[in-house]
Amino acid sequence: MILAVSPSSRAVRMFFASLALLALSSIPCTAQTNPAANTNTAMHQSNDPWWKHAVFYEIYPRSFQDSDGDGIGDLNGITQRLDYLQSLGVDAIWLSPIYPSPQIDFGYDISDYENIDPQYGTLADFDRLVAEAKKRNIRILMDMVMNHTSDKHKWFVESASSKTNPKRDWYVWRDGKPGGTPPNNPPNNWISEFGHSAWQYDPKTNQYYYHRFYTQQPDLNWRNPAVEKAMFDSVRFWLDRGVAGFRFDAIPTLFEDPALRDAKELEGTNAYGDRKQEHDLYDNLPEVHDVMRRLRSMVDQYPGDRVLIGETYLPNVQELDKWYGGAKHDELQLPMDMQVGFTNKLDANLLRQRINDAETKIHDNHPLFVFDNHDNIRSWERYGDGVHNKAIAKLLAALLFTSRSSALMYYGEEIGMVTTPPTRVEDVKDPIGVTGWPQEKGRDGERTPMQWDDSKNAGFSTADATWLPVPSSYHTTSVKAEETEPNSLLNWHKQLIALRRSDPALRNGKMVMVDVNNPSVLSFIRQDAAGRPSILVSLNCTGQPQPLFADQTYAKTLGKSVQTLLTSDPSLQNATNLYGITLPPYGSWIGRLK
Repeated sequence: MILAVSPSSRAVRMFFASLALLALSSIPCTAQTNPAANTNTAMHQSNDPWWKHAVFYEIYPRSFQDSDGDGIGDLNGITQRLDYLQSLGVDAIWLSPIYPSPQIDFGYDISDYENIDPQYGTLADFDRLVAEAKKRNIRILMDMVMNHTSDKHKWFVESASSKTNPKRDWYVWRDGKPGGTPPNNPPNNWISEFGHSAWQYDPKTNQYYYHRFYTQQPDLNWRNPAVEKAMFDSVRFWLDRGVAGFRFDAIPTLFEDPALRDAKELEGTNAYGDRKQEHDLYDNLPEVHDVMRRLRSMVDQYPGDRVLIGETYLPNVQELDKWYGGAKHDELQLPMDMQVGFTNKLDANLLRQRINDAETKIHDNHPLFVFDNHDNIRSWERYGDGVHNKAIAKLLAALLFTSRSSALMYYGEEIGMVTTPPTRVEDVKDPIGVTGWPQEKGRDGERTPMQWDDSKNAGFSTADATWLPVPSSYHTTSVKAEETEPNSLLNWHKQLIALRRSDPALRNGKMVMVDVNNPSVLSFIRQDAAGRPSILVSLNCTGQPQPLFADQTYAKTLGKSVQTLLTSDPSLQNATNLYGITLPPYGSWIGRLK
């Protein structure tokens, strides 16, 4: 739910010396001859949990597949497309919220945590999806929103009924500032993520309630133990139903400063005209980690390596480490690392530093890199130059699937769907676009229907009108169009995922940066722990041709002979000599050292 901002650049720390390269193996090995052949049965070390090597695929259910012709995607539509997801190489599906909801925030305003919204189907449809996915070795993860509920949830309806209701303290209610007149004297100056005051006045009880997000999303009071018990019970409900884990929405926002001190104001205004302010009094407070440890302890009682993923936009890797539980490894298994995927600029030095941070500063926990989700403009447009966007999309995919991390992708990423925002305010569905137009156009553009083929509504729905319009790009950008095109982005994703799944070095190998002073090309080695030949990945982060290495001593250390496994440039497909490789603009090359 929280919108990403580009993190500030920090000084690059170079810490891998060239001497480390001397340990790299030079034993010949036969290449993977058919990297696109995916059986979806990953080999792995016996002590590894499944999620360590997983490809997670986020589905925005409203936009994936409509099975009943009402213009809105649903659970049975997802079930219909499981064979496609299996062929892509997906290990687990993360479903954005499918609970009953007034749909103010399209499901992130939940009115019942233990049921399915009728527009998506029924609990029986959900159980069928879980069962059919299991047949294909695909797990299902739910999106769990624990910071707030809908104002239509029965808990809040009771809470708002009177100051003496037993559930009054389940939410954050406060009197206005003394000396003011309601509704213009909120308890403090905090602003909502989606614009204007974070306090809503209730004339019935003459108090304000706190909402970090929309007015219709009142924050739960996590200082009340009854709230934790109720939310943990809802987590158990879905675990008992067979889900493999959860992605926790806006999870750092559970707690607020109990003294309700005013936030420090900063220079400038946001998209809604509010004065910017520090978030330290209502975001990422230390108390949230006690909750995470208790949650992890509860979930660990279930079999099957259930996984907890967090939406964790954080200022630095030190804060990210806390969400793992640091050296104790007792909080989330996979807090999202936004430090790499949301730099929003192809800076080899910065990417190298951020990846090194994930390798060395999270107490041997496992990274989860993320480049795309339902809240942000698609990555190849954030990183793109408007000319080489397809090559940039391939580069980002290569980085995601060859690095030593679990991988999270977003529907349509694999075919290069473009962000298509509304052109008129009257067409905007996302309330933040209505509030912030035209500076903030909302998130409709990255949530448009999946583009399956060139039929009506891109094969998404038979309805005359879909909940969001299908972009005209579906005529050339679709699963059907790209399946038969060898150099398509879709087949690039399939090849990368299959290679990641089958090659021991990419699955389990250590990640070692090389040519670390090269400002243009990001290069790293996945060094197989068993001593088998390592894999070299080189990514040209510039719009000009670049030699594979700026410092040719690296090539001498690694040896001249290589075998190309995958490359975005067909002319390099048969390259066998490190000295002869020049990467085209934003080119990607992956090869096995001999």
